[in-house]
Amino acid sequence: MSRIKIRAQQADGITEVKALMRHPMETGMRKDQSGASIPAHFITEVAVFHGERTVMQGYWGAAVSANPFLGVRFKGGEAGDTVKVTWVDNQGGTGEGETTIR
Repeated sequence: MSRIKIRAQQADGITEVKALMRHPMETGMRKDQSGASIPAHFITEVAVFHGERTVMQGYWGAAVSANPFLGVRFKGGEAGDTVKVTWVDNQGGTGEGETTIR
């Protein structure tokens, strides 16, 4: 499991979540220095949770850059509430980050 850097801040009834995920996001189309293909390795699913409620769920593919940044805004959330971001990749790897809203 990989760690995600995540921050969440609430202002005027809107919570803004910013997350930076460490992941190579390889398309499977590049080659290494010896000419061998680098296997595809990319995030396929990402989700943002406010407590137990899913506030965003997305499906990604190989076109997303390495170490992707995700920014999401949603209505609601109070200072001290928990926000979590999770991902799953095409090789079965997972990542998760959790923070409290400021």
